[in-house]
Amino acid sequence: MEKGYELFIGKVAASKLVWGLKDKKGWANSSSAEDEDVDVIPFWSERAYAKASARDDWKDYTPTEIPLAFFLEEWCVGMAENETLIGTNWDPRMIGQEAQALQVALDILNQLNVINSAIKFNSYASINEFIADIREEEEPNI
Repeated sequence: MEKGYELFIGKVAASKLVWGLKDKKGWANSSSAEDEDVDVIPFWSERAYAKASARDDWKDYTPTEIPLAFFLEEWCVGMAENETLIGTNWDPRMIGQEAQALQVALDILNQLNVINSAIKFNSYASINEFIADIREEEEPNI
């Protein structure tokens, strides 16, 4: 795992918050560095990181917090369905790691287990139930 990605996973699991950049029209997004036809939505583990990236094309965007449970259940699952990637802790030049949404969710859920942190979901009774559901979703692709 890349160090910046690891930092993102650890910090969002500990704070239970994810940060995105938002304006009146929606959330900041970009094309994948690997494939221009693939969309990426960047997220940050700290407000300051998001704020540092609110420049150039994103200068009118505001750092906006997203509760972790909502991020995992709504964002990650929805982005996986839309085949949209997650950018983690991009720097102000919009450079950083891109990852599959369900992999990010799985890594965060596993980290929550490691730090023995409870979290309340709307659709899942526990972290392990959510993990099992993601693994089930991914199996046909393996």
